Amino acid sequence: MSFSDRAHPDTLVLFDVDGTLTPARKVITPEMLDILKQLRQKVVIGFVGGSDFAKQHEQLGGDLLDNFDFAFSENGLTAYRLGKSLPSQSFISYIGEEDYAKLANFCLRYIADLKIPRKRGTFIEFRNGMINVSPIGRNCSYDERLEFQAYDNEYNIRPQFIAALKKEFPNLDLTYSIGGQISFDVFPTGWDKTYCLRHLDNEGFKSIHFFGDKTHVGGNDYEIYNHHSVIGHSVSNPDGTIRILKELFLS
Repeated sequence: MSFSDRAHPDTLVLFDVDGTLTPARKVITPEMLDILKQLRQKVVIGFVGGSDFAKQHEQLGGDLLDNFDFAFSENGLTAYRLGKSLPSQSFISYIGEEDYAKLANFCLRYIADLKIPRKRGTFIEFRNGMINVSPIGRNCSYDERLEFQAYDNEYNIRPQFIAALKKEFPNLDLTYSIGGQISFDVFPTGWDKTYCLRHLDNEGFKSIHFFGDKTHVGGNDYEIYNHHSVIGHSVSNPDGTIRILKELFLS
């Protein structure tokens, strides 16, 4: 199926989720959904995030596969085009059970010795294409999430954790990427958000725009934001996304 119903069928606009389409770990607003509906009349749209599909489903709504042309979960390791699934990849098949066990054990020991104000639960979340490591634990409340983010900004908890992992596992070809407020992703090098672009090789898009909020070095939007085939737009919140969309496509 082509995208000939769009005013500009050769233009794709991709969005990060957290901090770009939605506030961090919050649901998408009716205003953003309306903007995306207008945008989809003009161009092809999609989202790409490090979270698994279940979490994206929670944030973007149950009809997300109807509202987006492309859906890329776990940076595109799980992918959909017009609601149809595309080939997927697996982190565990890449790294192997033995090295994964060493990596997980190191993370858990490191967190056990870590002195931070609070610890909750789910410190390692295993996903299809990566693991997500959270020093405080993903079961923390929203207020605790904000508290940890402020603490991390002051004491560099996540950057120091990543430095320790790189020192411990120099033999593993892994990338460590800070995203969101409380965690960082660990995945094979090259499996960052640019991975989703592999699904677009034969689509014939003349321009691909990407909107993200973690576009700095070490942020999980950095690689795709700076990719040679992508026009990057850095935002700090969903309001910034809406403002730029109106300027570029909806004026």
